[in-house]
Amino acid sequence: MRTAERTALVRDSALVWLASGVVGVSFGAIAVTGGLPVWVPVVMSLLVYAGSAQFSAVGVLLAGGGPVAAAATGLLLNTRTAAFSLAVADLLGPGRLTRLLGAHLVADEPVAFALAQADPARRRAAFWICGAGLFVVWNTTVLLGALAGSALGDTATYGLDAAFPAVLVALVLPTLRANSAVRRSALLGAALALAVTPAVPAGVPVLVALAGLVAYGRRRAAA
Repeated sequence: MRTAERTALVRDSALVWLASGVVGVSFGAIAVTGGLPVWVPVVMSLLVYAGSAQFSAVGVLLAGGGPVAAAATGLLLNTRTAAFSLAVADLLGPGRLTRLLGAHLVADEPVAFALAQADPARRRAAFWICGAGLFVVWNTTVLLGALAGSALGDTATYGLDAAFPAVLVALVLPTLRANSAVRRSALLGAALALAVTPAVPAGVPVLVALAGLVAYGRRRAAA
């Protein structure tokens, strides 16, 4: 891949990193101001490395739940990455160590960014560039947010929660425009998620939305 193409991928990935950094600071600050020691969000970010699962687990802990309940909540939300892993399995490369590292980097943003690329070489480069940068930025900003703590005040007043989903929408729009089957499956998943949102805990609608993948898989099998 040419240097110019890699530079373009880094430039585009920077938008994802920026949004992740904003949410990372928010997560670190929320965890510490809620009463958790600094090391909890930091270690969680290194080992778990999943924003929605981390927010949910910390929410359980701050609400008085035990570590088992917090871990179970995080594991439930992270089951969606099983589908993501299948989608990018061929991008991780050979070797156990490389595949293990790549599996740890599997998250919503690198997967969406990679699958939006036109050819296998760009998809592989996009996954590793976006994923590695995202891991560094997320862990750095979580640490900064945890150290800053209450000095940031109420992070929700800045509208920081909107940055992450806005970037994800921007990443998937090209694919939705170009592929009608993907668009119908995404709409089905979104409708199901909206329908169950009032009745289930936060994070579960994301799992329900994966039902749209079943419809997409059946369409591809029929084709």
